[in-house]
Amino acid sequence: MRLNDKVAIITGAANGIGEAAAKKFVAEGAKVIVADFDEAGAKVAEELGDAARFFKVNVGDEKNAQELAQFAIDQFGTIDILVNNAGITRDAMLQKMTGDQFDQVINVNLKGVFNCTQAVYPTLKEKKSGRIINTSSVSGIYGNVGQTNYAASKAAVVGMTKTWAKEFGRNGVTVNAVAPGFIKTAMVAAMPEKIIEQMEKTISLQSLGNAEDIANAYAFLASDEAKYITGHVLHVDGGIMM
Repeated sequence: MRLNDKVAIITGAANGIGEAAAKKFVAEGAKVIVADFDEAGAKVAEELGDAARFFKVNVGDEKNAQELAQFAIDQFGTIDILVNNAGITRDAMLQKMTGDQFDQVINVNLKGVFNCTQAVYPTLKEKKSGRIINTSSVSGIYGNVGQTNYAASKAAVVGMTKTWAKEFGRNGVTVNAVAPGFIKTAMVAAMPEKIIEQMEKTISLQSLGNAEDIANAYAFLASDEAKYITGHVLHVDGGIMM
């Protein structure tokens, strides 16, 4: 098992990609903190048994992020891996997007990554090892209509990833990002079938990805197999943009 005895915090783990990641990490031998504002995460942790604990967190709150890191240490003794997976959307065309919609997305998708990484890094620095995996998006790389706030947050995550890779490398900590394409989640499933069909036609592999495809990428980057990879943005998008 590639993550045997490692302790991982996965944010946004109550459903979708985060839930798939929590299950994958436990299957690979890790102990996992299922961190989410959605209390459905408690059920996910319960299903995973003794290897998982749930922590309700607002990643946009600095103090709460610090409490999350301390909870992981209290429960499992240390932290080895942080997966900054939590994210929200508040889509609208620019002229209709409110300041509140913009701020909400930035607070979770960008400030949340900053808060959680700042809370966890001292432990990784002391250990002289660790993995930080941030979730970007193809929208952050190429832009997307109606997603000024989301694309901005995900593009900024790439910048932070590369900056932290340079800052943290001397202490044995790798920092990478995963940029998912269109993935089969509850959010996508709620879209009209015609729109989903149009999306599939733009993808080289002609199909949407599964949450497990992203979870597998997280697990690889968290493992010793990726110990010499840092500052990288791994596109898991079926070839949507080439």
